[in-house]
Amino acid sequence: MSLSADCENANSMNQQMTKVKMRDHSAKKKKGLRELKSRISLPPELKNGLSQRTNNNNNNVSYQTNDSNNIRSKLSQRSSYYQTTSASVQALDEALNQSNISSSHLSPYFSSSSGGQLSRNEHRLSMLDLGFGKIESYVKLEKLGEGTYATVYKGTSTLHTGFIALKEIRLEQEEGAPCTALREVSLLKGLKHNNIVSLYDIIFDKTTLTLVFEYVEKDLKQYMDDCGNILRMNNVHLFLFQLLRGLEYCHARKILHRDLKPQNLLINERGELKLADFGLARIKSFPTKTYSHEVVTLWYRPPDVLLGSTEYSTPIDIWAVGCIFYEMACGRPLFAGTKVDEELNLIFKYLGTPTEQTLPGVTSNPDFQALRLPLYHGEPLKRLATRLDQTGINLLDKFLRYNPNCRISARDAMMDELFSTYPPEIHTLDPIRSILDLNGIVLMKDHGSKFISSSLMKTAISKRSSVHL
Repeated sequence: MSLSADCENANSMNQQMTKVKMRDHSAKKKKGLRELKSRISLPPELKNGLSQRTNNNNNNVSYQTNDSNNIRSKLSQRSSYYQTTSASVQALDEALNQSNISSSHLSPYFSSSSGGQLSRNEHRLSMLDLGFGKIESYVKLEKLGEGTYATVYKGTSTLHTGFIALKEIRLEQEEGAPCTALREVSLLKGLKHNNIVSLYDIIFDKTTLTLVFEYVEKDLKQYMDDCGNILRMNNVHLFLFQLLRGLEYCHARKILHRDLKPQNLLINERGELKLADFGLARIKSFPTKTYSHEVVTLWYRPPDVLLGSTEYSTPIDIWAVGCIFYEMACGRPLFAGTKVDEELNLIFKYLGTPTEQTLPGVTSNPDFQALRLPLYHGEPLKRLATRLDQTGINLLDKFLRYNPNCRISARDAMMDELFSTYPPEIHTLDPIRSILDLNGIVLMKDHGSKFISSSLMKTAISKRSSVHL
């Protein structure tokens, strides 16, 4: 055989071997992708090519098989979008990495079935499959509010009875989804509690991330305004306990809300209070990490954070609870400063200038030294909060301690003497149940409020049930 023939045979064999290697490599890639997808709990309608429809009459869920080509087409479009907006993908990855969220705290759609931290590829794939809802299922009605990144609408749905709230978060092409949006989605999908607003659905497209929430009639600020800022003390206690109950559920999972204020506490017609707007929330990992001190609306921000502390934990929320408790009871904000130094001046004026005993390290704090404020001795809390009895004053004092380590926890506050008239089973109630289901727990009608008392509501429901029986 000639040398040229040997070369041709060798080239032919090399080409065949190359083709075999390419097929093997392709097969391994496909196998790896299948294994990756199998490790991630995707929504069933994407995983099995099924679409979920809810029967509004009997709440049964029926499934109808989709054309597999349509499913592949939709996923291909999403994949193409991510490939053409690599900056957005990078922003999403960085935001997820910065959020320091463990998969044990995430919903099934954000967690790996194998446990542990999600890899970057798993993060990217789970974000790719975020949009398991359809915007066509919802109708926007009136605008409820607007912020820097989002607009909230009242709406209706073919999937849920009654009204829903649509929070449209605008996505910037060069930045991707805001960190606040990712945190809110990640946290809320894993929180199932009667005193935390429910997230029903997520819709994701090129320009917006829409979160579908349960609709709640008004926030605590609107409720207080309607009542002329004078609430019955029964209702102050009722709202405070529910705030503590929802917060304790979060803190037990190492989640800090970090933006508690009346506008972020929703009140429905029954009198149920629900924590909302988890955009600034984040999971508190241990040991202590350094976080931003530019959190919490000024009036509800604790002095240690105002003085620049970036190492904080659950007590940041407890200070805000104390401020909200005072505001509900007295009808006005306790520390209504317009800037940081004015806010600190008000706090020191009412509670006394902090010392090394009340706030260790304060005298060497450069921000404190730069204030040059007068030395205040403080006012008795009873003189500031005239509507509170001594039991209420004692609890308020435990909320508003300078030293964050000395502030009462949400769990201990729920056991306070202020709530001694509540039935014992309130502390063992299932998280998804309302405390208003219990005997003796009622919302009384406040002056100016359009909500009827929960005791009258219970009576009406009881009468309606007896008629049907």
